[in-house]
Amino acid sequence: MTRRHSGIHVPPECREMIRAGALVAISTSGGKDSQAMTILLSRIVPRDQLVAVHAPLEDVEWPGTLEHIEATLPDGVPLILARVTSGKTLLDSIEERGRFPSPRVRWCTSSTKRGPIERELRRLLKAHPRFGGRIVSAIGMRAGESPARARKTPWKFSERNSRAGRTCFDWLPIHDLTEGQVFDVIRDAGQAPHPAYAMGMSRLSCVFCIMASRADLRTAARLRPQLYARYCALERRIGHTLSPSRVPLPDLTGVPARLCSDVGPQGCRRCAARN
Repeated sequence: MTRRHSGIHVPPECREMIRAGALVAISTSGGKDSQAMTILLSRIVPRDQLVAVHAPLEDVEWPGTLEHIEATLPDGVPLILARVTSGKTLLDSIEERGRFPSPRVRWCTSSTKRGPIERELRRLLKAHPRFGGRIVSAIGMRAGESPARARKTPWKFSERNSRAGRTCFDWLPIHDLTEGQVFDVIRDAGQAPHPAYAMGMSRLSCVFCIMASRADLRTAARLRPQLYARYCALERRIGHTLSPSRVPLPDLTGVPARLCSDVGPQGCRRCAARN
């Protein structure tokens, strides 16, 4: 029987792992879901068992993301940065492969996020034997985001990461929360979500994401015109599009692919005036 605690469901096995001193690792992107999840978990997990881990995406990430995560982390919760060690950026990897990732083949997630995060958590467990090799990996996925995420199992043993003396479970603490409830959690904690939401974005990931809606891509093109121009140029060079629809970004967004010089805090003023 699962009980509701501070707005989230806590499986009995999860409660037992927390009581036994397991590490609870929060994967945070700086988006609303991971921010709300961090707030809720900080209320039920001892601070000395909590850690936040973020995989920086450098120039393809929204400006101020790292600062936002640091500013909204509860006191006493450390932040680990899981960087790609190859030295290649996401755009470098796309050009090298000659293709953008796709919803079915999301190598961008495995190579720039999941892989580096798992590496850092293995290092952390090895360096801190007090956790007994036990780890709960908390991820802010919600059922309301997509049919695929609705089918996810909120509490699952991780065979891939339960090796060499480690016992790992993947947990989706806010799987049942609605988008409105997520924003309520953030507001009630006296925090604000990442500024990109107030600028018109519906989700926070890479600035230009293969999963993004046309409206979000259009907003991102207005807010980050220089980066948008780089993506458009990359599409032309490799003959492949970011969008799974196979429609090039300028046609998809209606925003011309050119470097803009009249750029203010809210993006390109000329593009904003046209749109």
